[in-house]
Amino acid sequence: MPLPEVPRPASGPGDGPITVLLADDEALVRAGVRAILSSDPGIEVVAEAADGREALELAARFRPSVALLDIRMPVLDGLAAARELAVRLPGTAVAMLTVFGEDEYIDAALKVGVSGFLLKASAPQELIAGVKAVASGAAYLSPRVARRVVDRLRAVDVGAPQVARAAVAQLSARETDVLILLGAGYSNAQIGARLHLTEGTVKGHVSAILLKLGAVNRVQAAVLAHHAGLVPPGS
Repeated sequence: MPLPEVPRPASGPGDGPITVLLADDEALVRAGVRAILSSDPGIEVVAEAADGREALELAARFRPSVALLDIRMPVLDGLAAARELAVRLPGTAVAMLTVFGEDEYIDAALKVGVSGFLLKASAPQELIAGVKAVASGAAYLSPRVARRVVDRLRAVDVGAPQVARAAVAQLSARETDVLILLGAGYSNAQIGARLHLTEGTVKGHVSAILLKLGAVNRVQAAVLAHHAGLVPPGS
């Protein structure tokens, strides 16, 4: 993805607290999510936005580690904002904040390169875990949404398993091992620990996997892993 003008790396776990931009048009939702995230000393909500346009302006100012965006917002919705952020601030991970049942937005969100889906009704620890996961470079799907995501994509393309198996056949044995763990939701550090690889080596494998599979991000690669039958159901 192209670098933004005068690029400066977004802050991340290694630079101090995970910084978060929270965007939702409902003030009560923002207050609730902020309270949950702020309860963790490793997370700092640095800005709040009431619409997608404001979210882009604040993201350019604060360069957050994670942008947590409501899908449906006035002026500019979360999907359009996510698409812009992918171009302007590739160092910021984007996760969608949604309500259960908004399946029609899943396909579009994956195509614009979001790293996760978090439910507004999630338990506090799930929201915190999701933000930490996407900040570390992992993909995160709220457990209640994960199966809906995979099932919906299968329904959209009945040939998905065959296409996915052909795609993953291009991978080396080690890349396949990495993809299996990536599909199960492991971060680069966790994959490295399981396979006895350095985190830098894992990053290299992940980059090669995304290139060979034609995937925008880890979420799309994870879905392909599920389609190909590499990841056991429920992982």
